[in-house]
Amino acid sequence: MITFAHRGARTLEPENTLAAFRRALADGAAGLESDAWLSADGEVVLVHDPVVRRGLRRARVARSTAAELQRFGVPRLADLYEDCGAGYDLSVDLKDPQAAGPMVRLARTHGAADRLWICVGNRERLRSLRSEAPDVRLVHSPGRGKVVGTALERLAADLAADGIDALNLHHTDWTGGIVSLLHRFDLRAFAWDVQETRHILGMLRIGIDAIYCDRVDRMLAAVGEWSDAPGGRPPA
Repeated sequence: MITFAHRGARTLEPENTLAAFRRALADGAAGLESDAWLSADGEVVLVHDPVVRRGLRRARVARSTAAELQRFGVPRLADLYEDCGAGYDLSVDLKDPQAAGPMVRLARTHGAADRLWICVGNRERLRSLRSEAPDVRLVHSPGRGKVVGTALERLAADLAADGIDALNLHHTDWTGGIVSLLHRFDLRAFAWDVQETRHILGMLRIGIDAIYCDRVDRMLAAVGEWSDAPGGRPPA
């Protein structure tokens, strides 16, 4: 189970900042989650929205240099690796397709390519990325409710054939049967927005491989409860 700290320890430090990432790892998260854009000077920067704000000041990410964005607390991916090392899984929501190449090169430079999980909703883009970067992990992340009514076995077969590593769904879209189906095709099952203890334990019960949570303390406490219970299964 990979415990991804969503945008770092965002309930304790400003989200998507080095302080939030440091805190999440110090508190025991196995992975970090962030979002990637490309700055005007070609740096991969970690921020969720296309526009950043501080007080009355604002800046559009794609039109600002990394140094300008740093004044808003936006770190570069290079800063993350230099500050926190590479001994963790890193899940990145690819907001700007142009950031993919530089992001992969940075991960390779820091010996972290096999622990970089790039999340993309567009399957054609995923196929292109697989041919360009065979050494990173790719995650199909279609959004909430987007697989309801889909022929799931065909989807799993297609993802496996394309060399995709995982499917990332909202926790309410997962069932034990769907997780088992994914595993039959050697795909991993990731669940996002898993915030409450009962939901975290529910995901553990059905065999989810990774969860994304805002509350690192709650996430790790629930996983610890699960691991410490007889047979690894605390009561419902």
